[in-house]
Amino acid sequence: MIFRQLFDTASGTYSYLLASRAGGEALILDPVLEKVDRYCQLLRELDLKLVKAVDTHLHADHVTGLGELRDRTHCVTIMGEQSKADVVAMRVAEGDRVMIEGISLDVMYTPGHTDDSYSYLMGDRVFTGDTLLIRGTGRTDFQNGSARAQYESIFNRLLKLPDETMVFPAHDYKGDTVSTIGEERRFNPRLQVRSVDEYVELMSNLKLPNPKMMDVAVPANMHVGLHQDDLAKQGLSFTAREAIDSLGRPDILLVDLRENSERSKHGMLPGALHAPYPAIDESLRPGGMLREVAGASGRRILFFCAFGERSAMAVAAAKQAGLANTAHIAGGIDAWKKAGGPVLTG
Repeated sequence: MIFRQLFDTASGTYSYLLASRAGGEALILDPVLEKVDRYCQLLRELDLKLVKAVDTHLHADHVTGLGELRDRTHCVTIMGEQSKADVVAMRVAEGDRVMIEGISLDVMYTPGHTDDSYSYLMGDRVFTGDTLLIRGTGRTDFQNGSARAQYESIFNRLLKLPDETMVFPAHDYKGDTVSTIGEERRFNPRLQVRSVDEYVELMSNLKLPNPKMMDVAVPANMHVGLHQDDLAKQGLSFTAREAIDSLGRPDILLVDLRENSERSKHGMLPGALHAPYPAIDESLRPGGMLREVAGASGRRILFFCAFGERSAMAVAAAKQAGLANTAHIAGGIDAWKKAGGPVLTG
């Protein structure tokens, strides 16, 4: 396995690059905007393809690299379903898995620092975001934070993991790079409390100044989505209502770009062909499945995904591959459902 811990000195942020050789699919956790050039250089050096970028929560101390990485690598952006970010390609919840080739992260909802804080468990290590730090815990006094919720997340979720589980946080300001669950249970001064009330009292008396970047970072991180209206201006976008009205038309082919887990959880659209987004380039090449289907049938491909991010990128990829007769459903299946469109479940 390829594992890189990358550091931004300005914000004290750790980002993590993960891959499992073979085809070279890679994932990054908590990327920082100013470090995107470095991430892309490292991806080239290691001959990796970034397919997913994850933020553990809406950051207040730096601007996320999610949007820039999506624009440069066409990766899938991921955050928790509670996130206030306008659009990410995939939203996850407790019990889900984030998967790339050879790697699977178990999704753990661990609110407290913020109400959209998540941790990601991968075998012998857990990426705790700002929930559990090395000899510390994330502050709980803004962004709908809750010391009571954080106590629950730490004591009844993270500290239930095996003692030897390595802890990789999203921040450190002292130079520590890794800890373990057992170490934090024994030596983390904020965890030496006897009750949730004692923890709440401790956290309410920290009296910390706001992060320097908060007024810039939070608004910026809430607006990372693609500008899907650009496709609408080019006639390459259907509203959810238009898409619903097109059901059954012989000249339209619906193509679902979501992963199997999303289809199982959120339902499928009647008559849609499944072509997962990570293989879109291969599918659009001469001889590829979508290229062949479109050529043989003469139908217009109408891409859709969860929120319209992947489908917008698929339209651009199709155009680049010389397949012009495509469009996407703006807002994805989320907008489709809100407009009352039929969904198949089970």
